[in-house]
Amino acid sequence: MSAPAVRGRLTMRGAPGYEEARVGRVFNARKPERYPAAVLEAVDAEDVAAGVRLAIENGWNVSVRSGGHSWAAWSVRDDALLIDLGALRSLDYDEETGIVAAGPATRGGEDLAPYLAERGRAFPGGHCPSVGIGGFLLQGGQGWNGRLKGWACESVVAVDVVTADGEHVRADPTQHSDLYWAARGAGPGFPGIVTRFHLRTYPRPAAMWHDTWTFHLDDAEAVIRWLHTVLPTLDRRVEPVMAATRLTDVPLHEGVAHPGGTVLLLHATCMAGSDQEARALLAGLGDCPVAGRELGHVTAPTSIAEESAAQAGQNPEGYRYAVDCAWTDAPADTLAPLLLDIWRGLDTEHSFSIWYGWAPERALPDMAFSVEGNVYVATYLIYDDAADDARYRQRVHAQTAAIARDGGVGVYLGDTDFTARNDRFLSPAHHARLEEIRAARDPHGRIASYLTSDPAGLNVHA
Repeated sequence: MSAPAVRGRLTMRGAPGYEEARVGRVFNARKPERYPAAVLEAVDAEDVAAGVRLAIENGWNVSVRSGGHSWAAWSVRDDALLIDLGALRSLDYDEETGIVAAGPATRGGEDLAPYLAERGRAFPGGHCPSVGIGGFLLQGGQGWNGRLKGWACESVVAVDVVTADGEHVRADPTQHSDLYWAARGAGPGFPGIVTRFHLRTYPRPAAMWHDTWTFHLDDAEAVIRWLHTVLPTLDRRVEPVMAATRLTDVPLHEGVAHPGGTVLLLHATCMAGSDQEARALLAGLGDCPVAGRELGHVTAPTSIAEESAAQAGQNPEGYRYAVDCAWTDAPADTLAPLLLDIWRGLDTEHSFSIWYGWAPERALPDMAFSVEGNVYVATYLIYDDAADDARYRQRVHAQTAAIARDGGVGVYLGDTDFTARNDRFLSPAHHARLEEIRAARDPHGRIASYLTSDPAGLNVHA
């Protein structure tokens, strides 16, 4: 092996500390049985470039980890050099332009959101606060106030990239525009390593409110029909999410006991110019058809910090996760029984499944990201026994595949595991264009791409 020209810690396979370097920052406790040749914990962008050159010298492919939240641990590849970007968490705000420059391991809720809030600014960062912005933005970025502001990657104005040859470039609409196009939606198929994102920020909304209902699972079909009716007319500032959850910390009317098992939590949030405006917008949900039978209902001010804390509680560390998702345009009558099949089967304390009303109403800008639908469905089976891995993985992927077959249009990369189930994540034309960019930018295939058990089925809709 050539002498490394890197400054960060380089841990070879078999050396002390290798296992921690390999999977210590993987969020999912279901660790992969894949073993990189070495792990480089890069200290800065120059070290990333040195790492790529080291990989070229030694004939290794390169895989990349920003936050470690990929459910399938895409960054952990056999015989590759895993470049861990955990130290790249810098933040630099330009008051004149409103642009913040952020390292890829910056956590959206724990780092970026409070940093911007102190400056009166906001960004449509991810719902789960500990997710690194690197994977989040490359995959599209489904974030707070996204129904109004769009996909978070739409607010990326430039990216600093180390190429597959170990060179530094800045990509934006006028230079290296092919990489800029790919960086907004290609996910792990991006043919380079982003070392810094330049993000357009927005004035911090004056008010944020939530409207939260707790329902019996038996009322699910009526509630789903109601939401599908209301969704096309709902103001873009209102973000409606219904979760089937077994957690007991849900709103309950005084004197009402939690029935045990799974309940439905309809949680709508709204960012607006005033408290009065937020409340009026949330009232756009209209009259609930099962009002009077709900277990609890509360409307109150909230904040990104409070919402992030709740998200962290629903997505606890130290557990094993089996996850899948689907975009669907299916009508309520088709979707409801498929959702109930999932929701009635939730059987661990933290497992949950969501219906997220998106209802796109505009053409997407010219970028790699290109698949979305009326409703987003995602299921997170959360458990602690390795003996349950096969059972829970089979269940979540089979149940999600049923939704994909009947009205589904594809998936969002952030909640996928192509080692178990492929589906479309880019339009066919955008996928073909990305492959052309990859061939031009990385002709030797040095940067690890999508991790799938079925390469022929990649980006093929069921």
